[in-house]
Parts: sequence; structure tokens; C-alpha cells
Amino acid sequence: MKNAMVILWASFLAGGVAEALFFTVIDPAELYFLGRPVELGALATYSIGFLFFWALCAASSAFSWFLLRTSKEINDAPLAGR
Repeated sequence: MKNAMVILWASFLAGGVAEALFFTVIDPAELYFLGRPVELGALATYSIGFLFFWALCAASSAFSWFLLRTSKEINDAPLAGR
């Protein structure tokens, strides 16, 4: 549980920074998705953008945590289905 909270908190901060940088450069009214303009309001676009960046950063952090596990942690884990 502690690892999940560390991953989510770090990715929350990184997602906020990524959103701020992205929307500093890009105007939400000028966004296109699959060749069509985004017809959402600015607040909805900012919210969806933040959730997207947060999920992307969380996936990156979780993958890094997964790769940093030691062989002892991997071998001591119980097998699923047994």
C-alpha cells in the first residue's frame, strides 16, 4: 500500500507539472482529437488533460518500481492460483 501511495503522489505532482507546461503552450480551444476539434469547455479539457498526464506518469512510475524489485522480492512473492 505504501508503494502505491508513493507512486500516486509522485505521479500527481509530475502530472500537474506536465499539464501546466502543456497548456502553457497549447490553447484548449485549438486542440484536435482524431482530426476533429475538441468541443469541450476549457475546464473539462484541463481536467481530462490532468487525468491523462497523471495516469501516464503513474504508469511510468509503476513500471519503474516494477523494474527495481530485487530478485529476493520476486522469488518470495506467492504464485497466483496456488
